[in-house]
Amino acid sequence: MGIPLSSPDITAREIRAVKEVLKSPALCFGPRLEKFEKLGAAYAGRRYAVAVNSGTSGLHLIVRSLNLSRGDDVITTPYSFIASANCLLFEGVRPVFADIDEETLNLSPNMTESLLQKNKKVKAILPVDVFGHPADWDAFYDLSDRYKLKLIEDSCEAIGAEYVSPEGVKKKRWRKKKMAGSFGAASVFAFYPNKQITTGEGGLVLTDSKRIYMLCRSMRNQGRDGAGRINGHLRLGYNYRLSDINCALGIVQLQRIGSILNKRQRVAQCYNRHLETISGVEPLSALPNVKRSWFVYVVKLAKQFTRKDRDRIMRKLEARGIACSTYFIPIHLQPYYRKTFGYKRGDFPVSESVSDRSIALPFYSNLRKMDINYITDSIKKVLDG
Repeated sequence: MGIPLSSPDITAREIRAVKEVLKSPALCFGPRLEKFEKLGAAYAGRRYAVAVNSGTSGLHLIVRSLNLSRGDDVITTPYSFIASANCLLFEGVRPVFADIDEETLNLSPNMTESLLQKNKKVKAILPVDVFGHPADWDAFYDLSDRYKLKLIEDSCEAIGAEYVSPEGVKKKRWRKKKMAGSFGAASVFAFYPNKQITTGEGGLVLTDSKRIYMLCRSMRNQGRDGAGRINGHLRLGYNYRLSDINCALGIVQLQRIGSILNKRQRVAQCYNRHLETISGVEPLSALPNVKRSWFVYVVKLAKQFTRKDRDRIMRKLEARGIACSTYFIPIHLQPYYRKTFGYKRGDFPVSESVSDRSIALPFYSNLRKMDINYITDSIKKVLDG
């Protein structure tokens, strides 16, 4: 059967919780929805949370709630899952890409500022906490203050990550740890099965603004008022609801999140120990002021390796029964973005170089040490061969 790329951490507790909902009359808009939202908001350190059917839906609702619309530009990263840019296109907003920092793989504040100096149509910045590593939030808050911009945090990959202001910044905004999901006007978690915790499909909008909360709550339910009445569609809305079945799963996952994150940390550390002896492979690193929440385990091949080399290595690993994947193909090189905006290779060289040399290895809470041994031994043999 081989080793899968990901596998959710589901126990008998989650199964019992889902069964209880299935035996009840409240499969949607029941008590589990409100409990899940309260638990999620408390975990992130936010006042409000709105459960939705995906992280993409959550990002879309935030864009609408901030009144971003056609004619506006928003700066974001090309090195991300495509949803972090598509959510802007849904409202006719133009995503404007800035390249990434090669160490953190996050949107570069310096590249962002270079764009801001030339583009007066930018209304917001949408950084992504890529692979569970928080963005440089001190720098982005400084930029938002100086240029009077809105901030949106895509933390779909980073639940459980932590951030404090780094040494050397002029104005330390956060001397104590601040959780991913607590930055910007609003933020989003996502719970696809390969994420740290899962609801099957689902997302959570997080905010301290009652206005954003009420708008997102209404728009997820066809524009109805916050009470969810059958009639009374106050605005354009969507069917972005999340069922109590999903929320029941999410409640137990949130209650277990400390244990789940610790297991993922141990798997990552085991990988690191094995790979540090293999020349030509570079595991992800983290800055001293952050704690990464492990979403996927991605390695970068050394710079002498080409995209063709990477693809050949992946084929050989797959032939050994090891699932692996590329993370990410840069958004600007996706066919739709090439066709619509005329992007080409060379536009964002750091993102392209990192993408060409990256491999996502099997990673999940209960990955066995014997499997990690087999995977890393296979990498060494493939590279040596």
